[in-house]
Amino acid sequence: MHYDIFNGDADGIIALLQLRLAEPKQSTLITGVKRDIKLLEQVVAKGNVTSVTVLDISMEKNLPELERLLAQGVEVFYCDHHRSGEIPAASNLEALINLDAEVCTSLLINEKLNGQFVHWAIAAAFGDNLYAAALVLAQQQNFTETEIAFLKELGTLINYNGYGASLFDLHIAPAELYTSLMKYENPFDLREDQSSPYYLLKKGYEQDYKNIAALTAIHDDDISRVFELPCEAWARRISGVFSNELANQQPDKAHAVLTLNANQDDYTVSVRAPLNNRTGADEVCTQFKTGGGRKAAAGINALALEDKSRFIHILSSHYM
Repeated sequence: MHYDIFNGDADGIIALLQLRLAEPKQSTLITGVKRDIKLLEQVVAKGNVTSVTVLDISMEKNLPELERLLAQGVEVFYCDHHRSGEIPAASNLEALINLDAEVCTSLLINEKLNGQFVHWAIAAAFGDNLYAAALVLAQQQNFTETEIAFLKELGTLINYNGYGASLFDLHIAPAELYTSLMKYENPFDLREDQSSPYYLLKKGYEQDYKNIAALTAIHDDDISRVFELPCEAWARRISGVFSNELANQQPDKAHAVLTLNANQDDYTVSVRAPLNNRTGADEVCTQFKTGGGRKAAAGINALALEDKSRFIHILSSHYM
């Protein structure tokens, strides 16, 4: 039995989409909300695993489970751009890992497939806030401004759909969204189909985004800007895309969005390094127990309320 294991955001979904359009394979899907990254443990317990594909989840966070699968003789293809830790040396592991801040998993898959589904890769890069890389690829394809704008919006919407405390917060479960998108070899076909996921996500995003206008920063200086969102489903859904938007508005500043969790005791945190210095977000977040991510974008799953001031100090101090 083959398992496809992937992050539930735009990068993870579209990375698998490209692979399976190029190499169709019967598989069982393992995914979840964007922050649900310890996904290999769901596979290790199963006794019928022959091969797995792992996309856009940190190898470092899944290393014990990966080593168990490799020891069992399972064939593994692992492609990612997050912190990897020490990559196991095993003949049954093919690892395509690149931690460069200007790279995402879908761009790595695009290179592996020699640009076979580059229009999808462009949408994923936009969704992962890699605007410069996305624009270079789009211009190489001679896409019009209208086409580029659509791919940017599509990637943003797919990414937006991945954020939430649980699947109940999402408009479409990631596995379901992936399955629906597989019907569209060309992403522009989504625009022509009024029943496509694009229109459902667009409606949801526009409704959630209306709440952003009333927000003001709880911290704003020359180095960083921080916003706090309430414990609401709309806030959990919009937090990641809002973080990306803030980073693009002021590319010399670091940004963080703190969303109050249901227990009222801590926050889920999204951090974006300055776009003009895309490094250090992971270093800031890993100073807290539930923190992780990559150089350009990282997060903390449970930042205690009493640690808010210390977090803001660390964020600003890191980029002085």
